[in-house]
Amino acid sequence: MGSQNTLQVPHLGGITVGYQMPRPYDPSKPTLLMINAFTMTSELYRPQFEDPELNGAMNLLAVELLGHGRTKTTRSHWTYWDTAEMNLQVLDALGIERAFVLGTSQGGWVTVQMALMRPDKIDGIIPMGTSMDSESERSRQMQCWDGPAIVKSFLLQWATTQPTLNFDPGDDYCDAVISIGFNECSSEVREFWRGIIKTTYQGEEGRQRIRMAAINLAERDGLRLRLPDVVCPVRWLHGTQDAVFSVRNAAEEIQMFTGSPDAQLKTIENGAHFLSASHPEEVNSAVLKFVVSCRR
Repeated sequence: MGSQNTLQVPHLGGITVGYQMPRPYDPSKPTLLMINAFTMTSELYRPQFEDPELNGAMNLLAVELLGHGRTKTTRSHWTYWDTAEMNLQVLDALGIERAFVLGTSQGGWVTVQMALMRPDKIDGIIPMGTSMDSESERSRQMQCWDGPAIVKSFLLQWATTQPTLNFDPGDDYCDAVISIGFNECSSEVREFWRGIIKTTYQGEEGRQRIRMAAINLAERDGLRLRLPDVVCPVRWLHGTQDAVFSVRNAAEEIQMFTGSPDAQLKTIENGAHFLSASHPEEVNSAVLKFVVSCRR
């Protein structure tokens, strides 16, 4: 597993960014930047870091979003567009001229934002278990979850004007995220992620960060009308048992990448929302094939 590091980038007046790289950067190889799902960390990509074939073929880099893991800013408000800008500045800071970008769920639309903002820097994107729509009525009609309704109850718990020095998200929240992401998992996996989430969001600072992360999720803007402006290859990976976003929605939205030279949807049988963790072999194989095909 790669070492956990931080670096500073200038966006939003200065951000401390948490990231992982298992090996020193090799400019002769392509780079894959990976973006985690909601209230997860770069540990979500442990199966990718531990795959020798994937590591041998490319530089692997996992960056934690604003409000997630060890990434912190003094600003109390920010959006997914800010995370996309931050990620691009991380690539610049590490001296990485171009990269492929993979993202799970919220990370999936950040991959698109990065491709829109700096098309010169992005070789291809791999959205996973995601949607390009806002949390709209149309989305629910496409058999996707009702995100705002689910998140609202937690937001009400986390909204207070009083300091919460002993705050942690609690087992109810942790188990809700784990269950919707993995569908089924061992008790060891559940305890591992309970520990990660509670450690990440401790005390008053943790409450503020998880609350803003949840607001970003519930009130994110849609990207559907922007999709024709994505000019890099796209390989959308989606599990057939994704509990958050439907394959039906993915099948419709992949067709909207009309400016891409190669936009395809690949479904993975029985795959869960956290697809890189539930079906790592299939994901790793698909990623390797995509990156190799784009580099020819």
